[in-house]
Amino acid sequence: MATLQELLADTLGGYRLTEPDAELLLSARGRDVWRITTAADEIRELRAGDDVTYVRNQNLHVTNICKNLCGFCGFGRNATDEGAYCHDREGIQAQARLAHGRNVTEICLLSGVHPGFTLDTFIDMMHWIHEAAPGVHIHAFSPDEVAHVATKARVPTTEVIARLKEEGLGTIQGTAAEILVDSVRQVICPRKVSTADWVRIIREAHTAGLRSTATIMYGSCETARDQAEHLGILRTIQDGTHGFTELVTLPYVHTNTPLYRQGLARPGPTGREDLLMIAVSRLFLDNFRNIQVAWGKVGTKMTQLSLLAGANDLAGTMFTDDVSGDAGASGSDYLDPEDMKRIASDLGRNLRQRTTLYEMV
Repeated sequence: MATLQELLADTLGGYRLTEPDAELLLSARGRDVWRITTAADEIRELRAGDDVTYVRNQNLHVTNICKNLCGFCGFGRNATDEGAYCHDREGIQAQARLAHGRNVTEICLLSGVHPGFTLDTFIDMMHWIHEAAPGVHIHAFSPDEVAHVATKARVPTTEVIARLKEEGLGTIQGTAAEILVDSVRQVICPRKVSTADWVRIIREAHTAGLRSTATIMYGSCETARDQAEHLGILRTIQDGTHGFTELVTLPYVHTNTPLYRQGLARPGPTGREDLLMIAVSRLFLDNFRNIQVAWGKVGTKMTQLSLLAGANDLAGTMFTDDVSGDAGASGSDYLDPEDMKRIASDLGRNLRQRTTLYEMV
């Protein structure tokens, strides 16, 4: 059996890690953590260069009413719950105009999966946004949302995807993935689409010419083996479609979530796990150029360390993130590009503004 040093040397030489290899690396302790992050940083330099990128975007909150009410989420509500809301045209356009005034290039819809929403609801929302913020790129609608409105309309998900693209969707969200292992999904998000359906819908979107993010939410009740299996699924999809723009790493924020309160999850990942998720993703996902760190969930100091562990992207300005905030994350609403520049330049790296599709602005 190869030593860690040999495994990392082989990986730097072009060896493609297996899922058991990834599981081993994700379980590392002590100085091995630094050996892994150093190797990942070398691969980052080769694959993505020294630019640190970000997109000027704004989250647009539509509703917190959700059919799923996942255990890991502190955001979702039933329609009758205190604090439940659903914005109408006026409310959505007010947020879109605010985003347009901030010169964002992307609006990202952050929403519960409202049981009453239909395909026409999604299309109307996109039209309202484009009317209030002409030219903006809309990043929206997870595979779970696509499946939901397809079921309501009794049409194939391919038809939903085609209509969304035709009516103005720029990229599809690779969210609702969490951990793509059904035994874990049965615990943390039993009402969401299965692993097979998530994979199928993402492939359909890529085939239709809609690119997407890829995501992993880690640190709840899954194992390192589950994480490695998830990364393996993403890599296989990317081999076939090349449709993922980046991997978004999402540490589980536990504080206000039912899953944690019920004793079904631990209190999120440790700093060691945060760094290893970035590093192992960089080493394992040899067909991804971009690895993103979620500054709103890990804080700016861990964000900077992540840039030394294989990450090259700082996500977006966001301006507001009630999903992370309601789960218990603090400081998750806005990161000024000047602060991003300080984080990057302190490491000798260059900050560059990008579009959703990683074209430099």
